[in-house]
Amino acid sequence: MQTIILAGGRGTRLDPFSRILPKPLFPIGDKPIAEILVHQLQQAGVNEIIMCLGYLADFIKMYFQDGSCFGLKIRYSVETDPLGTAGPLRMVNNLEENFLVVNGDELTTLDFKALYAHHVAMKADMTVAVQKKSVSSSFGVLEIKDGQIAAYSEKPTTSYWASMGIYVINKKVLSLIPENKRFDMPDLVQRLLLEHARVVSYESEDLWFDIGTMADLEKAKQEFQGGTFS
Repeated sequence: MQTIILAGGRGTRLDPFSRILPKPLFPIGDKPIAEILVHQLQQAGVNEIIMCLGYLADFIKMYFQDGSCFGLKIRYSVETDPLGTAGPLRMVNNLEENFLVVNGDELTTLDFKALYAHHVAMKADMTVAVQKKSVSSSFGVLEIKDGQIAAYSEKPTTSYWASMGIYVINKKVLSLIPENKRFDMPDLVQRLLLEHARVVSYESEDLWFDIGTMADLEKAKQEFQGGTFS
């Protein structure tokens, strides 16, 4: 099983720390974020990882090298200009029919093997791991029809499905990604829907941290100390 780890972002919300260290190498306990992720993937049966790099790429390459110390093969694809979250996939060669894609700045207890099996069983072109989130309004919310108030809810809570930044993709999808242009995952999903491709969800209630801020990093550290990701 192959996995692409997207690890080329600048990490601007973690500035100034991200000026000297790429976000995937930020420590959680005694290990970088990406090392915890690599270990989880290896335990799930992944035997090859392709890291798509950009910002401070050499730091990540020096740390992981060929992957032999982590029990699998690691190779690299390096972008010279930012290509978004889907654009880098077009640069990767020698992919299997289906492969995982994971952001390199997140931690989760999601079962990667089960996600992959779900994708294959559904005969999907793309599977998106999703998690239900809720947001509460700070205001009373009105429904208005023809100038008349039809309903009034006091600070309602709205639920929605959030993408976890974890996917399984069939390689035939790559032809829909433009070469050498910025292209994000939402763009790819929209393109697939226009093509009437089979895009399915994988619903997860697992622990999930998208580490974009220092507050996110501190929460993840607390979970690590409790043994969640070890």
